[in-house]
Amino acid sequence: MESEILFERNPPLATITLNRPRFHNALTWAMYDGLIEICATIATDPEIRVVIIHGAGDKAFASGTDIGQFTEVRTGADGLAYEARLERAVSALEGLPQPAIAAIEGYAVGGGAALALVCDLRYGGASAQIGVPIARTLGNCLSIANYARLLEIVGPAVTKELLFRGRLATAEEAHHAGLLNEVVADGQAYGRALAIAEEIANHAPLTLRVTKEALRRLQKRRAQADGDDLIEQVYGSADFREGVAAFIARRKPHFQGR
Repeated sequence: MESEILFERNPPLATITLNRPRFHNALTWAMYDGLIEICATIATDPEIRVVIIHGAGDKAFASGTDIGQFTEVRTGADGLAYEARLERAVSALEGLPQPAIAAIEGYAVGGGAALALVCDLRYGGASAQIGVPIARTLGNCLSIANYARLLEIVGPAVTKELLFRGRLATAEEAHHAGLLNEVVADGQAYGRALAIAEEIANHAPLTLRVTKEALRRLQKRRAQADGDDLIEQVYGSADFREGVAAFIARRKPHFQGR
């Protein structure tokens, strides 16, 4: 059976492929754990100068965490454990010393959006859609770190508009808001990311690494906020359990605010 996450090393480039196209590349724990291992390998490889991450097929970069895994989240403590596990994977990609580029075709939703947002550059096909529609689906929340990442890119007004309305930004909207660096024709996102990666790979590696680290340090203030109580409140709620059950049953959730 082919792996759910693939790693191709072709110095000076490396490519990570989220490989569950039948399920719109919904992210399993094995994929998150595999991403951590791959990033650890890349981070210590002096021959890799740029990393590209994309989804297999043309329907999705990643459609979020596989919802079946949320049936195991029943309490606030479970929610904290989930968000901590997700953060380890997101931080592994964010913490790469090399520039990381996301090539987005179709959906980048939930956990998939979180992975895309920590990449340094993002290129999307014309039909790409990006967002975290949890207010109308599962009824959960983001970690403070992921709220801050979105806030830093698009600002408070767009962050609130996307999250309160629970909608996905179209490719053009995402470009205008700063979620995408460029929009290309459908099917061309990976090719555009590859061309940019090859360009960057010819530049001074130390300049690239130091610039990325300097910006990371400037953005580090987000870690000062504490949101554990918020996560516990939401993941331990009846509304969250209703959201998961409704999603699995393919029906509209009935939220009651408790």
